[in-house]
Amino acid sequence: MSRNRFFEILPGALSWSTLAALLFFSWRAPAAVAVFIVLFDLYWFLKTVYLFFHLRYSFVRMKRTRAENWEAARAALDREKQGWISSREIYHLVVLPMFQEPVALVRETMANLARARYEKDRMIVVLATEERGGEGDAETARAMIREFGGLFAGLHVARHPANIPGELPGKGSNETWAAKEAIEKFIEERNIPHERVMVSVFDIDTRPGPDYFGVLTCRFLTEPHPWRVSYQPIPLFTNNLHRAPVFARLIGFTTTFWNFMQQSRHEQLVTFSSHSISLVALQEVGYWHTGIVSEDSRIFFQCLSRYNGGWRAVPLYYPVTMDAVEGENFWQALRNLYKQQRRWAWGIENIPYLFGEFIRNKTIPRRVKWFWGFNLLEGFYTWATSSFIIFFFGWFPLMLGGRDFNATVLSYNLPSVTGVLINLSLIGIVTFGFLSVMLLSPRLVWERKNPWRALLYVAQWFLLPFTLLVWSGVPALDAQTRMMLGGKFRLGFWRTPKVER
Repeated sequence: MSRNRFFEILPGALSWSTLAALLFFSWRAPAAVAVFIVLFDLYWFLKTVYLFFHLRYSFVRMKRTRAENWEAARAALDREKQGWISSREIYHLVVLPMFQEPVALVRETMANLARARYEKDRMIVVLATEERGGEGDAETARAMIREFGGLFAGLHVARHPANIPGELPGKGSNETWAAKEAIEKFIEERNIPHERVMVSVFDIDTRPGPDYFGVLTCRFLTEPHPWRVSYQPIPLFTNNLHRAPVFARLIGFTTTFWNFMQQSRHEQLVTFSSHSISLVALQEVGYWHTGIVSEDSRIFFQCLSRYNGGWRAVPLYYPVTMDAVEGENFWQALRNLYKQQRRWAWGIENIPYLFGEFIRNKTIPRRVKWFWGFNLLEGFYTWATSSFIIFFFGWFPLMLGGRDFNATVLSYNLPSVTGVLINLSLIGIVTFGFLSVMLLSPRLVWERKNPWRALLYVAQWFLLPFTLLVWSGVPALDAQTRMMLGGKFRLGFWRTPKVER
């Protein structure tokens, strides 16, 4: 067995071994499993409390960041010469991968960029289309050129050829092709210094706030090592929550809240979905990998290896809004939600890559290897197992433990102890519910017309245990199982369908 194949099997082997061991020992050693379940539930309750404080801190920081006058901040930065050059000299290359997208959605994204409070003659926008997208995408791109062509320093349409050997059709190969084209056409022909260019990649449904590029510029100019960090906003899946089905809303909210928590735990922050990076670093690491699914997180680990562990992600505490999963009908939306979560869980492909780089690159400090190796493996392991252990396996000692165990005091108290811990967790669930209403109510007029909607938004959080089990734990275990089996079971890139506005 090759080293790479061993690391592909490792995450799934750990997850399935844990679940199989709990099932077996619920029969053979039910008391030990019962104690483990209680301790595990207690651990996750304490972890939920701990993460809530990170969530609240990041939420407050985001509100402050949005309230600040970033045009005045940039002016002060230039006046006091706090940056290494003037903020007016920073260019932003924005790459928007798209494939068979509704024209109204693309138009909304372009109009949102047009409203950015940043010099448009310092913004270069690339619509990264696919040859596979056919005439429909070509016509959409032509329409955007007609409507927005004269607004930016450059508006370029890249057309990524199909069937390039060694490439996986998907976002990574598309945006790499588009970025190279735009750099050659707009950056190099105009002799723009590469160290003054920031590259941002957004999904086509992403709406950065009006001050995003101002915030990014200020942070870039004041970083001690601006070419050695990724810049990560907070993705909020809130564009269409009034249309998304309840389970998609809950997954959208939990993902949003996780992104909030990671902003204040910046030592563990990894690029996700929308992110920005200096052109210098992007070229030095060879752009995004073109043969994988999870290019958004992989670029972080590419840089971590390339710079011998001297790389980190900087939290911007500023939001970009995105779409929650939809479908043509309720059931199609749930299928799409499952496939999206499974694609995200396919980020386990970073484990064999990163562990292989750690073995190859002897220069990376050992503490860095242990830190990221443990965090990455533990994250995917708990993603696949924790919801099963908390909401499902707690009953197994009672069902399989036999008459002797069911006669013990531990057996009698197990449901009540775990029930207390789960009920305490419900306090956190209700808190998350109210926070979700706070996050959305200024944006959704229809809520104010029907105040009962706000209560329903809180009540829906009681569906969270079922939602996490079916649309988080199961797809994560599915992805790890496919990676274990390899071959035809491996996942390709699956694009989340967007519904016509």
